[in-house]
Amino acid sequence: MNKKHLVLFFTSLLLLVCAFPIHNVSADEAATKKVQLLAGKKLGLSTLKMPDTAARFMYDSGLDFEYPEAVRGIYVTGPSAGGSNMEELTNLVESTDLNAMVIDIKEDHGNITFAPPEDSPYADIAQPYIDDPRAMLEKLEEKGIYPIARIVVFKDSLLAKKRPDLSYTKNGEVWVNGRGEAFVNPFMKEVWKYNLEIAKKAAELGFQEIQFDYVRFPEGFGTRDEELDYSQGDYADLEMSNVDKRVKAVTDFVAYAEEELSNYDVDVSVDIFGYAATIEEAPNIGQNFTKISSHVDVISSMIYPSHWGPFFGLDKPDMHPYKTISSYAKIENKVLSKLEDPPTSRPWIQDFEAPWLYSGPAKQYGKAEVEAQIKALQENGINEYLIWNATNNYTPNVDYTP
Repeated sequence: MNKKHLVLFFTSLLLLVCAFPIHNVSADEAATKKVQLLAGKKLGLSTLKMPDTAARFMYDSGLDFEYPEAVRGIYVTGPSAGGSNMEELTNLVESTDLNAMVIDIKEDHGNITFAPPEDSPYADIAQPYIDDPRAMLEKLEEKGIYPIARIVVFKDSLLAKKRPDLSYTKNGEVWVNGRGEAFVNPFMKEVWKYNLEIAKKAAELGFQEIQFDYVRFPEGFGTRDEELDYSQGDYADLEMSNVDKRVKAVTDFVAYAEEELSNYDVDVSVDIFGYAATIEEAPNIGQNFTKISSHVDVISSMIYPSHWGPFFGLDKPDMHPYKTISSYAKIENKVLSKLEDPPTSRPWIQDFEAPWLYSGPAKQYGKAEVEAQIKALQENGINEYLIWNATNNYTPNVDYTP
């Protein structure tokens, strides 16, 4: 049970104890002192500030999922979740030691993957691949498959083009990267609220975890900082460098998400570049591994061997899945061990080829390569993981607990 779940437990206990008076003090005072003492001993804290009992509530989606002993999941796109491929993916999870699905709820372009009510402010960004997300979740509940909602935050071409004031512009046009993708601005708190309302809807539907992806500035932003027009919002007048402002804005968003979802019985997770754990902070994109990890239940480093340049003493890490993952895991373990209350580590690993890295045939990723990554994690004490394949075509016959 993590700290958030303990706090929720003791909050519920407080509500119960408050009903019984104790001599010479009010019921609320006595109950609060008792629960603070218990909670403080359990969490290793001298005191624990309890929420106002009158304002505290916990949203109940009506679905009942158990957190697996160790989450082992696959990525599922909106079209897959709402199409015939869902049956095949469900069978894959049911017939193996997999037990979870990360399902797109807000995808990379900025669309949500289900139809909200017609009067919803998000109706115009809906691509309703998933006809009935509640029915889908009820089926996953029956099968014991743990559902995680993926929400892409700051890569959002739809919102950027609709609201250039929330994005970056150059010569009066919304800036796009080399792949034609637009981003919205982490300094703008309106963007935070926009994404958190979608996250809350996912929690209300019954998802057990909200996973935020693209929690960062665009890649290489530090080299474009001076050529793009954008607002720093509330951060403009802070006496710190632009690098520190970016790190603060991204970290503040994660803290905001943690707080906004505190009344929902969901875990909060963030996807983060693996290299962010190997340096003090990633200054261009604003990711500080330690600071982000301090505000989440789960940290999911994207450690695909194909996404590293020469690193770990390897010229081409993609050729060495076991060595790459094992080398990374040792670094991450050291970083997380310094935190008083570290999140669960649940990295993203690779089940796809990377032909862009090769002039000839690419390194093939199949059963041996996927199992090698899982083994490397397990040997370093990391038992949870997620597997990425953008087309959801996963290698058959993999032993997911080698």
